[in-house]
Amino acid sequence: MAIRRRMLPMDAIPGLNGFVLYFALPCMLYRFGASSPISQLLDPTLFLAYLLCALLMVGFTVAVSLNARIGWDDAAFGALVAAFPNTGFMGVPLLVALLGAGAAGPAIVTIVVDLVITTSLCVALSRLDGADEHGAARAAKNALKAVLANPMPWAISLGVVASAMSYELAGPLAKTVGLLADSASPVALFTIGAVLARSQELTLASDHEPMLMRDYVPIACFKLLLHPLLVLLVFSAVIQLGFAMDRFTMVVVVLVAALPSASNVALLTERFEANTGRVAQIILVTTVVAFFTFSGAVAVLHA
Repeated sequence: MAIRRRMLPMDAIPGLNGFVLYFALPCMLYRFGASSPISQLLDPTLFLAYLLCALLMVGFTVAVSLNARIGWDDAAFGALVAAFPNTGFMGVPLLVALLGAGAAGPAIVTIVVDLVITTSLCVALSRLDGADEHGAARAAKNALKAVLANPMPWAISLGVVASAMSYELAGPLAKTVGLLADSASPVALFTIGAVLARSQELTLASDHEPMLMRDYVPIACFKLLLHPLLVLLVFSAVIQLGFAMDRFTMVVVVLVAALPSASNVALLTERFEANTGRVAQIILVTTVVAFFTFSGAVAVLHA
């Protein structure tokens, strides 16, 4: 509405995106990591099992997405939006309300995996479009630079270090970080809405065809159906093989995987000049449809 009525100019979108990506979201992630007991982050079985699921989702989604229209850039961020649930904004409060405070620990481990490893991997993959033209060495250098320039893994890593050292920010600095952290979710959602509106306006104003459903509907299905099913199968196998894993943890992580796509992926696509409209559309579809699929997953797992 703000974009359509010109209350917010399109030129303001990169500024909003930069504010969230470089200021608000890192503060939220730092606070999140610093306030989490370090013991919750040191479950290697959970960490490695969830990481395996994330890597399988990324590999599969990239493999089926690459074509003449979708290169490494868009395929990589499509894979990230298929493997990265909205755990921080939506999942932790929802799961704690459904399952109790014990659900926070496993959910936190999945956030660390998604932010530090899955995101870094997909950002690196997105830089491979120039490998044929400029050579593999330059593509690898660009991938490393992109990973190092992503503030989110740095923020949560610093938060984890602060948690391990029991370090607390000084009063005024803590309040500033808190104010920025609290602004992350509303401004991010506002920015995603603006990106969707901009994408629709640009499509109508140009000769380009509207976005094809086959470019975003399958990815939404991967996120809402394939991801939780894969996590269920992998974690069931882990339990059957006798590793230290209980059913409650498995239920929490499967429900994490059943969440809609993380909204912050759209901020990254804007930063790295991928097809933000496509990713925002996937986020929108998964957020709407998850009302039914997530409820179904809760019903099945509680049966």
